[in-house]
Order: sequence, then C-alpha cells, then structure tokens
Amino acid sequence: MESQKSNQPANETSASDNDKEEECCANTSCEQPSSPKQGDFSDPVYKEIAVANGAINRMNRDELCAKCAELKLDTRGVKDVLRKRLKSYYKKQKLMHSAAANGNTDTYFDYICVVDFEATCEENNPPNYLHEIIEFPMVLIDTHTLEIVDSFQEYVKPVVNPQLSEFCVKLTGITQQMVDEAETFHRVLKRAVSWLQEKELGTKYKYTFLTDGSWDMGKFLHTQCKLSCIRYPQFARKWINIRKSYGNFYKVPRTQTKLICMLENLGMQYDGRPHCGLDDSRNIARIAVHMLKDGCQLRVNECLHSGEPRSVPISAPIEGAPAPQTPKKRN
Repeated sequence: MESQKSNQPANETSASDNDKEEECCANTSCEQPSSPKQGDFSDPVYKEIAVANGAINRMNRDELCAKCAELKLDTRGVKDVLRKRLKSYYKKQKLMHSAAANGNTDTYFDYICVVDFEATCEENNPPNYLHEIIEFPMVLIDTHTLEIVDSFQEYVKPVVNPQLSEFCVKLTGITQQMVDEAETFHRVLKRAVSWLQEKELGTKYKYTFLTDGSWDMGKFLHTQCKLSCIRYPQFARKWINIRKSYGNFYKVPRTQTKLICMLENLGMQYDGRPHCGLDDSRNIARIAVHMLKDGCQLRVNECLHSGEPRSVPISAPIEGAPAPQTPKKRN
C-alpha cells in the first residue's frame, strides 16, 4: 500500500516502558548505531578491485552494457545499476580467489519472506485513523536458487471500520464482499504462521522478512495486533527495509526508492495490479532477487523497539528470525 505509506505520517503510540513485549531485543543496539568494524584491506586483491572500479567508472552506458553482455550479466537498468552490477561481479570474482574472502560467507538467509499488507484507508485519513489489515500476503524467495518459490494470501475482515471506503476499494481492488466473507485477523494470522511452519522456517532454515518501507511492520502489524488484543509476534520484530537497502547499495536518493522507481531503474516494469498486496509483494520480491544477483548482501536493517521502527546498525550480528509461533492473546 505505497500511497498510504508515502503520504501518511506514522502517529504510532509508544508502549509503556515496562511493556516487555514491545522490546525488540534486550540491549539498545538498534537505537544507537555503532561504526562497522574495519577489515584488513592490506591484501593486494583490494588494489586490483580499486583498479577495476576505476575502469568501470570511466565507462559510458553503452560500454557498460557491452561488458555486462560479454560476462553474461543482465544488461537492463540505468547507468548506476549497471556500474554497480559490474563492480560487484569483479569484486566477487577476485575475492573468491583470495584469502581475504575467508569468514565472509555467512551473509545470506536461506529464505526471505516478502510482506506487503493492504489496510483500510480514507482518501484523507483523519488524525489517529486506525488502519486495519485487510489483505495478508507473503512471497517466499529462495536465496540459493534466487527464485520466488511460493506465496500465501488471505483477505481479512476489519472490525473497527467494517465498511470499506470507496477510495479504499478503488485503490486496492478489494471489495466489500471480499472482506465480509473473510475471517478476522487473529484467525488469518494463525494460518499464516502454519504456512511458515510448514516451510520449516526458523527451525531447519534461516530466514527473515522483507518489506517496502517501515510501515508494514512498524505501523500496520503493530496497530492490528493491538486492535486484535494479541501480542506482537516475535518472529516479525526485525526485517529488511528494501528501500534502505536499495538506496545504500545503488547510491541513489530516497526519491528513487519508491517501488515503481526501483523497478524502472532495474529495467523492469510492474507486473500485476498496483496496490494488490500479493502483486506488490511479488514485485518487491523481483527487486530483491535482482539486488541479490547484483551482489547485494541483504541484511536486517530495521526492528520494532518500544512500538517504533528503529534502524539496526550494519555492525549487528546477522541473525535469522525465530521460529514462528502463534501469538498469544493480550491480558
């Protein structure tokens, strides 16, 4: 739900200081990012990488495309994307043949689960408007095969504002009949957890969640759990915000990290219906796959802390999400 994420301020009510369930972790490392540890760059391979980067920087777009084609790399995308793709390729190739690569392989998860909720909305949301989740989609990426391997989708019956606005129906394509025939969030969440458990995520396989911005977990899911009187699920407390990852990796401003812009810059077009949660999730997953192919090491970069989304420093250890469990009711 990009339009709502972009235009509506996050007026989230903070939890009380003694509410332990709202803490993302025992320490406060999410709040105060520390400097990343510096590696040993004295190895000659880094000079080779610097020379290769200098040559790539001097190439025009046609030369970049030709070199990508020669190396059998994707030739789609704007100049900055092609340049980053080539640099990542040469860096990976050189480090693979160097001792400098030792100890730097555990950066990928086995699976990345993309989530993009749709929620109730008005054309001009009044102050303190409560967004209720009305579509719960998930798309699963296998980071080893770099393919989308499965998906989950269910609609959800809203309770506080059961009647969808005309604007919401037009924006999302979700009709009143769809939500009237759906079940409440607590029941849908139980089935979503069962789906994750069937994939053996958090037990046999290391995984994490990925979203398009901070709103899905930090606003929509957090608000919905309070409305449904259930505890926020532990497995969703940390995630990858792909907008941050994309901007940092390709060195582009925030204005170039909206879903359509990211797709266009990578040489792709939106596939499906915008603001359909499942279609949005699939397109976000396509971006994530391209970033992985370009050499981006997608890491968890946000968490929920005291009811607010916070940044996770790059120096934080790489941890998979815990095994999904059905959240308990609040007292």
